[in-house]
Amino acid sequence: MFRLRHAMILLLALPATVLAQSGRPQVNRDSYHDVSPPLREMPPGPHVVGILEAEPVRRIPSSRIPSFGPDPVLQPRRTGLAAAVAPVTNFDGIGNGVTGPGGTFTVNSAPPDTNAAVGPTHVVETVNTDLAVFNKTTGAIVFGPVPINTLWSGFGGGCQVDNDGDPIVTYDRLADRWIISQFQVTTTPFQQCVAVSQTPDPTGAYFRYAFNYSGFPDYPKMGVWPDAYYITYNMFNNAGTSFLGAQVCAFDRANMLTGAAATQQCFSTSTSFGGLLPADLDGTILPPAGAPNPVVALGATSTSLAYWKFHVDWTTPANSTFTGPTSLTVPSYTEACGASGSCIPQSGGGSLDSLSDRLMYRAAYRTFADGHHSIVTNHAVTVGTNVGVRWYELHVDAANNLSVFQSGTYAPDTAFRWMGSIAMDEAGNIALGFSTSSSATKPSIRYTGRLAGDASGTMTQGEGIIITGAGAQGSTLSRWGDYSSLQIDPVDDCTFWYANEYIPANGTFNWKTRIASFKLPGCGAPAADDFSIAANPASLTVAQGSSATSTINTAVTSGAAQSVTFSVSGAPAGATASLSPSTVTGHGSGRDVHVDDHRNRDVGKPLDVRVGHVDAAGGFGLRHRRIAGVGLGRVRRLRDVLGDDERRHRQRGVGRVEHLGPAGRRERQLRADLGNSRRQLDADR
Repeated sequence: MFRLRHAMILLLALPATVLAQSGRPQVNRDSYHDVSPPLREMPPGPHVVGILEAEPVRRIPSSRIPSFGPDPVLQPRRTGLAAAVAPVTNFDGIGNGVTGPGGTFTVNSAPPDTNAAVGPTHVVETVNTDLAVFNKTTGAIVFGPVPINTLWSGFGGGCQVDNDGDPIVTYDRLADRWIISQFQVTTTPFQQCVAVSQTPDPTGAYFRYAFNYSGFPDYPKMGVWPDAYYITYNMFNNAGTSFLGAQVCAFDRANMLTGAAATQQCFSTSTSFGGLLPADLDGTILPPAGAPNPVVALGATSTSLAYWKFHVDWTTPANSTFTGPTSLTVPSYTEACGASGSCIPQSGGGSLDSLSDRLMYRAAYRTFADGHHSIVTNHAVTVGTNVGVRWYELHVDAANNLSVFQSGTYAPDTAFRWMGSIAMDEAGNIALGFSTSSSATKPSIRYTGRLAGDASGTMTQGEGIIITGAGAQGSTLSRWGDYSSLQIDPVDDCTFWYANEYIPANGTFNWKTRIASFKLPGCGAPAADDFSIAANPASLTVAQGSSATSTINTAVTSGAAQSVTFSVSGAPAGATASLSPSTVTGHGSGRDVHVDDHRNRDVGKPLDVRVGHVDAAGGFGLRHRRIAGVGLGRVRRLRDVLGDDERRHRQRGVGRVEHLGPAGRRERQLRADLGNSRRQLDADR
């Protein structure tokens, strides 16, 4: 929230070198840092009453030429969709009239800049211009709502005195800490005020920092990365009227987690790019050691995204690099609402802003167990005569380059969908939350999703409703958003938490926010019971009249240990094979295959027995042959069959034996149908 009444005193000249893109970063120390008392013990800062301010839209100039053809990745409308999952929790966040231990919140600005972060037991939400802490299970407010600058009480300077908004709250799951930040753009130098919790308790004490900027640092967006807290800005002149390009900064995360003095390293782009998003780490698997933070934005054309690679070196800042922009070709798109950016209809109200000139918060990054790395992000696009959400899953290769893995445009009917936020769970499912409205409906909050194995570019999980708005925003106020947030629960890495705004009754400056959680199918489900099997040794040589033994080892590969029964088949005439013991449970070894050769002495050659052969059909087999090519036999054994509700291991029912007689005897093939003697191995549940 930028206070317009101060605009005339902020017309300061900006040094041209400050935002010049160069090979070396700007390095600045924090202007001040300290340690706060516990937040829960601080008296609330003063609420602003009786002043209603609409934050102006500071648009990013664009040279993108609209794509006038049909959207090439538009998902077919409502075909074959699963029923939407229901919310797990669903409660009001901060909004007009909401009351908690800190008092009652009254809207004094628009838009709300809604975002929330989730930790082990709490949800922390920030809006323009308050914060609150919620019990994650019940939705009850345990602290707040209080003005955000309450957190800087006693800090001094603009961070304490001014409460200007554009807040971001995030949870650092690597350190189990909270980061709360907002800008200060009332007095110069303009600042970003950043607080990092000392403990996992969001109501406890914080390490507090102020970082100075030349120019207006609009629309800050933060991402957590192992080596830094990365933050992006749309930089304007001090009056907020002239776009100067984007700026990307890295805060010294290691020092800020301990309360030590910290620096920031910043790079800038040209005016061709804005609305950059730093990658924000989700999940429990770290990116490769030393990997740069990928930063993404809309590209210079309507068929591209742009990305940069930011590698920070805290020991030798001159070695820090900001590589890019690299253009990434994507399916063509047209920004929603054209040059005005405002065309979202609502029943009983005026048009709302789409903010289609930028990617929407967040660029959620995740590394999966199989080693691949994904980023998901989204923006609002034109779909015929309405608006939908274009989303992307980008993959990051070993050289930290990005490619498009899949993309889609979600616009399942004639309603408008925008102000999205997107994330992935540990199973690779993707969820998308958004606002929706039309000329016949009020602005509402909904979500959809897809499962990891679904057809590329589609959201298949139906559309869930978090809340249906009962009011429209008055025609004198078009501001909406400016962002929403979809986060993943750090406890199970499966539950999504979404926060966005809605209007409870027709009016202006009466918005509320809603916080809800939901979970897509398949994530966190117990693994099916399964096991592996191996033989040692895998090859035996058995002389006539003798015997040999191979030991079978089993191991549980997923699920729980179950009882498994073994059998042996495929022995040629005159030889026998047996197992001892024939039944095992779970992990085990010492299950011996004992082979006795009782063939006639005139056969004259030993058997070579190979245990553990996997044939082309996927069976686990026992292969035997006479040395020197005198005989050959094979049996297919142990084939996995996956049923609708259980996994079974079945013995394959065909054995094949081939014999070659001495000195040119004709070849003879015998196919034995084991039929009723088929053995079945069931993984009992």
